[in-house]
Amino acid sequence: MHSTLLRAFVATLTAATVANAQAPAPAAAAPAAAAFPAVGDAAPDFASTATDSTGKVIPISLSSLRGKVIVLAFYPLDRSNGCTAELSKFRDEYTTLFGSGVVVLPASVDSVGSHASWAKEAHFPFALIADTKGELATKYGSQGVGRPTFKRTVFVIGKDGKVAYRDMKFGALSEEAYKTLATAVAKARG
Repeated sequence: MHSTLLRAFVATLTAATVANAQAPAPAAAAPAAAAFPAVGDAAPDFASTATDSTGKVIPISLSSLRGKVIVLAFYPLDRSNGCTAELSKFRDEYTTLFGSGVVVLPASVDSVGSHASWAKEAHFPFALIADTKGELATKYGSQGVGRPTFKRTVFVIGKDGKVAYRDMKFGALSEEAYKTLATAVAKARG
């Protein structure tokens, strides 16, 4: 009786092993989305265009700014409430937040024309990057979900071209967010 049960068990186990060997392999896991650069990583280089408050379109690249501290701030859309609050704070408290020698580069999906008119009427002391295809935002993990927009993120890039600070959920209405950013910029300036 035991030998009959043992043979039945072995036959069942063998059949299961053969079936598993013939089954297709499980699908490989989908590759992870590109990660945003971490503090200490080399900041991804980019070449884009920016528009200043005079309406002048300026070619800009990270590599051309090497040796300077850069604040790269992604924001959802020109003239929206949170974005206006954020960029107005950058403008109004520029000296306190950034100091001299710091390049501030806000970026959104808006067009060069939208940036030019907004920068002119708001008197921004910095140029706005028109990342209309979202290529720069993708490199920095700042692309939004749904309609073309960006997540509100801020990166401080040191003189050495490395990420010195990042905030992947920058609080445009949070005083603490601005204090933390100012501290990070001061540290990057040395």
